[in-house]
Amino acid sequence: MEFFCYHRDRPGSTALRRELLERHWSYMDQYEKELIARGPTFAPGGDAPSGSVHIVDLPDPAAARAFAFDEPGYQAGVYRDVLLLRWRNMLERTMWDFPGGRTGSDRYLVLGLGAGGAADLTVPPGRDDLIAYGPLLSDDATAWLGTAALVRAPDAEAARGVLTVERYADIEIHPWECGGRR
Repeated sequence: MEFFCYHRDRPGSTALRRELLERHWSYMDQYEKELIARGPTFAPGGDAPSGSVHIVDLPDPAAARAFAFDEPGYQAGVYRDVLLLRWRNMLERTMWDFPGGRTGSDRYLVLGLGAGGAADLTVPPGRDDLIAYGPLLSDDATAWLGTAALVRAPDAEAARGVLTVERYADIEIHPWECGGRR
């Protein structure tokens, strides 16, 4: 089962986040084979981290909750909240398989929170800029709750265009970079 996990940073936690970076990476190393994508988000126009995205393939919701809430930054109070939902890997690859590579160009997390009927259940045609893409689902995968995508784009507005905007209650755009040890 695939899960989308987004830890949102608590204001003023940047120093603590940096202090825990090696512990975070060591924790994530345990999930190397299960990770589909990972990396930090940033406050618009800055270098300050605002969150941490992990898309992971785990056996069940209990394992996903353990993954999210045992993470050292969460345990130490770096994050203000955690969004943890089932996800479906529509591209059937990891971020490491993205033909555009791990560096260069601006990249974004596009998070569409659903309203009403399901939308964007298929990969948009001609979108070679998609790094990861899929629907956000309930634990039993029967209810559509939104869509999450990692996308390479020239700017945030272009990144937003990966979703059918009018079909969502809210769309968040966060600058993002591929994560892991440098």
